[in-house]
Amino acid sequence: MTGQNKAAIIGGGVIGGGWAARFLLNGWDVTVFDPDPEAERKIHAVLVNARRSLPKLADVAMPEEGKLVFVASIKEAVMEATWVQESVPERLDFKQKVFADIQAHAPKAAIIGSSTSGFTPSDLQQGAADAGQIIVTHPFNPVYLLPVIELVPSSQNSVEMVERAMALLTSIGLKPLQVRAEIDAHIADRLLEAVWREALWLVKDGVATTEEIDDVIRFGFGLRWAQMGLFETYRIAGGEAGMKHFISQFGPALSWPWTKLMDVPELTDELIEKIAEQSDAQSGQYSIRELEQIRDDNLVGFMRVLKDNDWGAGALLNQYDKQLKATQPTAEKVMPSSQPLRLRDCQVLPSWIDYNGHMTEHRYLEVFSATSDALLLAIGADDDYVNNGKSYFTVETHIMHIDEVKVGTALYSTAQLLKVDAKRIHVFYRLHVADDDRVIATAEQMLLHVNLAASKACPAEDAVMAKLQPLADAHVDLPIPEKAGRYVGER
Repeated sequence: MTGQNKAAIIGGGVIGGGWAARFLLNGWDVTVFDPDPEAERKIHAVLVNARRSLPKLADVAMPEEGKLVFVASIKEAVMEATWVQESVPERLDFKQKVFADIQAHAPKAAIIGSSTSGFTPSDLQQGAADAGQIIVTHPFNPVYLLPVIELVPSSQNSVEMVERAMALLTSIGLKPLQVRAEIDAHIADRLLEAVWREALWLVKDGVATTEEIDDVIRFGFGLRWAQMGLFETYRIAGGEAGMKHFISQFGPALSWPWTKLMDVPELTDELIEKIAEQSDAQSGQYSIRELEQIRDDNLVGFMRVLKDNDWGAGALLNQYDKQLKATQPTAEKVMPSSQPLRLRDCQVLPSWIDYNGHMTEHRYLEVFSATSDALLLAIGADDDYVNNGKSYFTVETHIMHIDEVKVGTALYSTAQLLKVDAKRIHVFYRLHVADDDRVIATAEQMLLHVNLAASKACPAEDAVMAKLQPLADAHVDLPIPEKAGRYVGER
């Protein structure tokens, strides 16, 4: 996507830097304007964290990183931009002034998103040259990892513009959530504000320390919320009778005088000092950078588990993998060749690395399995073939690990067909480093053609054999690999 899509980031703080990282790592070119002389250093620090964490969530190679440029004016930043993201301080008059400058120089088709956590789009659009170009796109920190975006339109935003904004955000792995009505602080911050107010009272009244409150969240309901949110959590709490039972049983408690949500404690110097001292005692042994990395590593771990279960944020990540995979070349059309068939190109992803910094063992099997899938796709044993009741089953695999590779290494795999008949495919795979063609692993595999309904071996369809046999015939004169047959029963 580099050179095709350009994002302009206006305001390079924590949120602006996170937006820059999200766009960059998804292949967009990014220009940044921030008058802070430290902005470039701060954004590069955010990028260090983003580069070590976001790719760990992907099981498909991400796009080539875009180009990052720091500029001296809003004009330079927004020229030719597809998307402009405003992340300046929360002062309405200041934001409106920034929007005027953006609209004076940005393309008319550019979408201008605001990271505001509190203002409505109608607030931001007051006095704008083109009110319909401005929309609220409120993210969550870190933007490069947390996918949800509160997308809040006003009546001035066209349906087409909102749909285009949704599509662009989705294309970089985000989950835009369209807020149904304009309301101060949108959805999430209203919920967070309620918890924050109650937490301040608990500290002020000496009921709990900052660490104890955080422990209640991170060892308790926070773990539930991370995967099921609020309502789904309470649905389970209702037991087999479900949500109606939960509300009828616990609903009356809502009228009890437990909380102080409508009453805010005065932030006196004494209370501020108390909170600050407790926070220092809780986390002061870590630098902000260390805390960010701890946070990011934990988020990646949570989200990988959700990904394995195809649930919540993990389901979104799986969908994004499919988007990325759809943009990459496949081996559907493989022509007979007197050399082993090159079937799959990939690179060692951060999520493939073990504690030694090398590609972990089960990822070799994953790559060879994907190579086998590519071979089956090439001979027509695809999803439609399976749906019609026929498939190939792997009955034996032997992998030899020859050399180590590290993250980012470009690889490709090849297949040499040793022997085929109507029921079997005996194949030898090699995994190469793309730069020098050296072999780092091999796999020998026996595939058996099966009638799925009968769960028995059967001859492959003629259409499959018509593609498979010429590939095998072209390999007849290739030297048999030294280790072939020793581990799958055919010497």
